[in-house]
Amino acid sequence: MQTELKSLYARCHRWGVILAGGDGKRLLPLTRRITGDDRPKQFCALAGDRTLLEQTRRRVSRMIDPERTLLVMTKVHERYYRDQVADVPESLLLVQPQNRGTAPAIVYSLMRLHALDAEGLVAFFPSDHHFENDEAFAGQIERAFSLAESHPETVILLGIVPETPETSYGWIEPGQRFDGPCADTISQVRRFWEKPSEKCASELMRGGCLWNSFVMVGRVSSFLGLTRQAIPHLHNSFDSIRQSFLTTEAADALTALYSGILSISFSDEVLAASPDCLAVLRASGLGWSDLGEPARVFSVLARKGPKSEYGRISAWEGSTLASVSAG
Repeated sequence: MQTELKSLYARCHRWGVILAGGDGKRLLPLTRRITGDDRPKQFCALAGDRTLLEQTRRRVSRMIDPERTLLVMTKVHERYYRDQVADVPESLLLVQPQNRGTAPAIVYSLMRLHALDAEGLVAFFPSDHHFENDEAFAGQIERAFSLAESHPETVILLGIVPETPETSYGWIEPGQRFDGPCADTISQVRRFWEKPSEKCASELMRGGCLWNSFVMVGRVSSFLGLTRQAIPHLHNSFDSIRQSFLTTEAADALTALYSGILSISFSDEVLAASPDCLAVLRASGLGWSDLGEPARVFSVLARKGPKSEYGRISAWEGSTLASVSAG
């Protein structure tokens, strides 16, 4: 009984954050061709009947209560996402005045989460990813939450077993394996490799390195500890306006803050600076793809077969794919 109560207590402190504030510029020529406007890819139906954001929300709802799932958006995209988040309570919708990269989006959500649940654990989910096996993905997130509960100072990254020596992904080099029942799949992080050359990517693949999915799980306090150490100026800026959250002053405070910061990458400025505080969970069989480039979208659609959107797009694929990818 005590074990069951402990498990239930832990689940009540699990939160999710869906990151949907990006501009999707690399894929804009393709999404503009499909939709006729400049909406970012997460608000497009690229690999199914539902938009990538809608697919992500459904996927995350298998693991985390929607009432404990925050969405990070950007104000300028409101006309594209308004209908897609009409059912989301305002308290769970974090709207940035501007897109300033992943670090401000994540720090903002962490500050909000800390105010809601100081003992919370959180999983971050990019909204522009494709998974062919949602059940296997849910199993890996469950394992990551369990690891975060038993290793409270460690942030867990989901590393994908590579299929090809991809040069446009970030890579994670695993270090020493953890002790315990998950020792075969969980390791410390030795270092990161960002968009390596083809030769380097082949060597990383042979050496057992993993694609960085940017799916992350850990205690809210542990994430905040990383940001406090790696980007103290940004951490302190958000901390200084924390009292305004959920008040009538919030919009003005956020606007002033975002107008004074540059774009900051969480991967480059926080994760790469903190490998000793990170672990990587090895995952395979998920059918994962980051739909950040046109070629990856076409690859996913081709695997889905002629009955998918591939049949509609392939008529103009040959004449546009090269120029779209170059753009």
